[in-house]
Amino acid sequence: MKTVEELENLMTEPSEALVEDMRKIDGNILILGIGGKMGPTLAIMAKRAIDKAGVDKKVIGVSRFSNGTLKEELEAAGIETISTDLLNDEQLKLLPKEKNIIYMAGNKFGTTGNEHFTWVMNTYLPGRVAEHFKGSNIVAFSTGNVYPLVPLTLGGCDEKHEVAPVGEYGQSSLGRERVFTYFSHKDNTPLTVFRLNYAIDMRYGVLLEIARSVYNETPLDLSMGHVNVIWQGDANEYAIRSLLIASSPPTILNVTGPETLPVRWLANEFGKLLGKTPVFEGAEKENALLNNASKAHKLFGYPRVSIREMIEWTADWVASGGETINKPTHFQERKGQF
Repeated sequence: MKTVEELENLMTEPSEALVEDMRKIDGNILILGIGGKMGPTLAIMAKRAIDKAGVDKKVIGVSRFSNGTLKEELEAAGIETISTDLLNDEQLKLLPKEKNIIYMAGNKFGTTGNEHFTWVMNTYLPGRVAEHFKGSNIVAFSTGNVYPLVPLTLGGCDEKHEVAPVGEYGQSSLGRERVFTYFSHKDNTPLTVFRLNYAIDMRYGVLLEIARSVYNETPLDLSMGHVNVIWQGDANEYAIRSLLIASSPPTILNVTGPETLPVRWLANEFGKLLGKTPVFEGAEKENALLNNASKAHKLFGYPRVSIREMIEWTADWVASGGETINKPTHFQERKGQF
């Protein structure tokens, strides 16, 4: 892969399993907060799956579309768009009440010093959305940050592990889950809570940050010494297919790759590919933010893109000066301050 076009074409290619599931999904798909890192490729993947399935179904993307050319790009791909400020109640009430909702709106970075906005986006807004779309199938994006740091020997938190978020972003994200869950019970609204970490795109993500540190020979902090990652295309596919497992009471689903990956090992692998010697600082702690996504793998199969492929693609992307998005993950953060 050398271009963004090649990257996005690969990332939005639907599997046969997704195409088959698209035939089972009844009704249009409305994506709220489509303007984030994952929304555009998720929407295009859904549209490509619809086309391959030969079904009559629309993908509709909702965002403020306040800058850039995203609105035009999505429409060129066959996705309908609606410009809406979701925090504006009058605008929210005008949204069509479609049968399938993928909720991707939220706020993480910039929380410190602006905590009130993070809480209104992550906890207040979900209640307004849940009321408007009562009875629809909802996949609500959440995060592994609702879990505590756990010992490496545990193998990551599964869906039954006690939640104990560190910091206001994680706390407000748990608030989002709790509010959606309340309305799922109240209105019998089918819901999947989609706890994701970390999605990988050549232009951003944990692997890119490690690779760039190695390539630029800058110190890599090892205090969060282990991570989980998943190819963004696989995460998007899981999200679309999760419309079919939405239930009341809600389905909780962890989403990540199958491996617990040592940051030191990842850096050394990038070092081999990039001809560099990694520079480390600090030492690995005995615990980390880790998810066990075996339930998702049982439901939807293992991710199609392997960690080895992601490492090789990322190294090639960095070495060739590929385009990047300035949205650091802060995966090393241990106090929940984003």
